[in-house]
Amino acid sequence: MNRPKSPPAAAPDLSIVGDTLTIHPAGYTEDAAGPSPSLSPSTQHDDTSSSPERTAIGQMARFRESPLDFLREISLHVSGTGWRSYDHVIGQPIFYSGFSERMKGMVMRSAMLRAKIGELAERRVGVEEEEGLLGGMASIERSGANGMVKDERRRDRRERRRREIEASLAEVAETWTDDMICKMESKRFIRGAYYLVTQLLTRAYHQGLHVSSEEVLRLRAVAEEAAKNKQSIIFLPCHRSHVDYVSLQILCYRLGLALPVVVAGDNLNFPVVGPFLQHAGAMWIRRSFGDDQLYTTLVQSYIDTLLQNGHNFECFVEGGRSRTGKLLSPKFGILGYLLDSVMSGRVKDAIVCPVSTQYDKVIEVDSYISELLGQPKRKESLSEFLSASSILSLKLGRVDVRFHEPWSLRGFIDEQLSRLPTPIDDTTPLTRQSEVRLRILRTMGYRVLKEINDVSVVMPTALIGTVLLTLRGRGVGKSELIRRVEWLSERVKSQGGRVAHFAGLPTSTVVERGLEVLGSNLVGTVQGLPEETYYAVDRFQLSFYRNMTIHLFILPALVSAAMYTRVKLGGAPESQRISFHDLKAQVFFLSQLFRGEFIFPTEGLDTNLDHTLRALESDAVVTLTRSASGDGDDGGRQQIGFAALSGEERRLGRENFDFYCFLIWPFIEASWLGAVSLMMLAPPPNAPPEEDVGLDLKKVQDRAQLLGKTLYHQGDLSYFEAVNKETLKNAYQRFEEEGIIVLSKSRDSKTPTTVKIAREWAPKRDVATGAILPEGRLWQFAEDISQSRREGKNRRDGATVGARVLRLADVCGRELFEDERVAREKARVGSLRPQQDGPTDEEDVAGKARRRRRGIAAARANL
Repeated sequence: MNRPKSPPAAAPDLSIVGDTLTIHPAGYTEDAAGPSPSLSPSTQHDDTSSSPERTAIGQMARFRESPLDFLREISLHVSGTGWRSYDHVIGQPIFYSGFSERMKGMVMRSAMLRAKIGELAERRVGVEEEEGLLGGMASIERSGANGMVKDERRRDRRERRRREIEASLAEVAETWTDDMICKMESKRFIRGAYYLVTQLLTRAYHQGLHVSSEEVLRLRAVAEEAAKNKQSIIFLPCHRSHVDYVSLQILCYRLGLALPVVVAGDNLNFPVVGPFLQHAGAMWIRRSFGDDQLYTTLVQSYIDTLLQNGHNFECFVEGGRSRTGKLLSPKFGILGYLLDSVMSGRVKDAIVCPVSTQYDKVIEVDSYISELLGQPKRKESLSEFLSASSILSLKLGRVDVRFHEPWSLRGFIDEQLSRLPTPIDDTTPLTRQSEVRLRILRTMGYRVLKEINDVSVVMPTALIGTVLLTLRGRGVGKSELIRRVEWLSERVKSQGGRVAHFAGLPTSTVVERGLEVLGSNLVGTVQGLPEETYYAVDRFQLSFYRNMTIHLFILPALVSAAMYTRVKLGGAPESQRISFHDLKAQVFFLSQLFRGEFIFPTEGLDTNLDHTLRALESDAVVTLTRSASGDGDDGGRQQIGFAALSGEERRLGRENFDFYCFLIWPFIEASWLGAVSLMMLAPPPNAPPEEDVGLDLKKVQDRAQLLGKTLYHQGDLSYFEAVNKETLKNAYQRFEEEGIIVLSKSRDSKTPTTVKIAREWAPKRDVATGAILPEGRLWQFAEDISQSRREGKNRRDGATVGARVLRLADVCGRELFEDERVAREKARVGSLRPQQDGPTDEEDVAGKARRRRRGIAAARANL
């Protein structure tokens, strides 16, 4: 396999700013954008060309300047003139009165839903029989002749009860369906909504939405073919902002494609905004389905109905929004429903289209940082929504949307099934079928993520943020910043990535625009110096933009971190080289540590390591010493014996090597913090064996963050980003998979998940002092991670570090155990305390009756 090649010359970009659609050469948005040829009649615009920035501002200010023109512009959207009419749409018709009722009727008539309602009703009747709630029928059946009851009245009573339960469940399902389904019925509403959200969006992103003309033409051709075959296009975007689904809806509208139905969490279904989004394409689902079989079947039936009728569909492969800037691991909930629709044969086929959405600046980053630092997530509301939208900010840059080449879901499933050693059919055991389904689902999820990364565009702000966070110095001069941005752009292209088009503009202009978008609260300027000098003000927030590039460099970053275990020792170049055996072992260790954090190529460790080392050698970053003979298992190919920094790399001041290390070091620090924080789970000295209890996982992770903040301010942690809540969560998940910790999860959402250290990993304590000792399996695990950590002047004495860090971990741990002991004691005392001034007999009976009625209603709704 050859090194990634630079992508071919890109096709022209299209930018959409307000009503203006403009074609650009393969380049960045210029201030003066001329009128553009249209792709089709549906993409024509009526407005004369002007500066994208002036267009956005002018349209919003028009009411003050000319109220009549402003009202005329709104009327064009509402009545539908030219492209605004949205008449010639590629896809299935949805904008007609009665569409919602028709969809609801099809869902309620779904064979799957009716079968589930019948099954749940039958099971409920069986339970009531067992409990003797049907007039003693169960006892008569047991004692009747030949076990048969011939009393027709009792049979009729059972049948009536079953029909009652079915009717009740059907009523509940119909209510849930009405609350869930999207209600895109009015074309006039959609035209007005398009105008409104476009104006709001272009107030924030003044350089508009950008797409590739080549990708748009390909997507339109696919959409035309799908419409002929009555097939759905399933858009699977990444998720960084609430703007994601708004931008895709705007693009589909402006380019003449049928709007997709968008899966959205019901936490966004709050007054005003909720109904607006539902009529613009949102389908509301619960954040968690639990064991509710009726609701689960209802969601599957609705998705089946949409795909059977060829309606476009959109869901986020990551589930929730990424708070860190990089892709999250795939979530398999809705993906599983889509897969089952086609795999079961209920839907013949659907077209999958991965989508990348990138931003110069993400609106919600401030709130993300608060959440990552441990602040509780604020509940969505209209005021929060408008506040987060930064509608009055006109300097957030642009949104860049890229579409991967679509592919057939049926073809993907058939390809995966063909690779199985034995075919799957109706006679295959259910466990085997479930294993195959899960394997196909995981492959699908990670394929979509990889393809999103493949088409993602690195924005100027991401380039600037990455440069500022991968420098050793406090700041950087303007000329050096420009040089490093150009250098990084070339590195991105050499890894097969894409950089936002510059259109021949000088890099200095691009950098200035990027700095303007980031703002002085992220990047500061030192005044009064001979050269403008910039420094990172908020490194934590800038890391969000740096993480947008890390997927391109994860393999060389892991290799560099592994080599750093020797490089940091200093001395002569020969003493800093690392054997291939040790290098491979450390790369394997780190890749396993981060297997839930990053998306790796699927070729395997040996192939990936070989390709990465040869690429680094070709770039003159490393020098590889090979064995003299080629005899071995590699078919006569010379084997690598040692790896070391090249002379050229040393001459350049380790520019490339340090860059790769700086990218991965914050994540290594976070994993080390996670491992050290497990020392808190060591039971206190003299704790009775029977009190080997688990601690509240959330409280443990909150305390781990507090430990990390302490270590950072005391100099034992280099990166404040290491206290990132999401990265710590990922680390704990990895520790659970490794068997280091044991989690106890309850079906009751009110009962917290608890965590405790596995016995074989439990730290040891000094018999005399009770202090945790720097030895044992867990300590060695933390030391293995620490080998690749950035060397700090406060951490060179390992013994001192061990004593100081372990003491702090022990202090935090003892507080956790004491809190748990107090909570358990309060619970025990509360359960023993007699009830005082309890309810009267009448009140007690009435209360029981009310609780029973609520219980029956809940049982019907949650069977």
